[in-house]
Amino acid sequence: MSEVTTTDDQDDGPEEGGGGAVTLELGDREIVLRQRYEIISIANEIAIAVFFTVGSVAFYWESLFNLGVTLFVIGSVMLGIRPAIRLSRRVQLRRVTRGMPSEVARDF
Repeated sequence: MSEVTTTDDQDDGPEEGGGGAVTLELGDREIVLRQRYEIISIANEIAIAVFFTVGSVAFYWESLFNLGVTLFVIGSVMLGIRPAIRLSRRVQLRRVTRGMPSEVARDF
């Protein structure tokens, strides 16, 4: 699962510029899951930006008012999907990394 090793026998501390190189080995499944959820999250963020931007521009024309409102509603729903993506990612990673004390906090 995860293994941390250092290559420096003597650690002089951060004040002296010490501290050895740290190697962190992760399982292939964990890396694939992290990348997959990162891509889903990025796509969601881009879609949110597009919906709110186009919706905002649509308010300039009275004939497009309903389109603007609809895009704002879709964008708002997608904002609610963000925590669902993060929760799903955490559940999947917890299954893959059973027994690990904690996870690196990278919320995307």
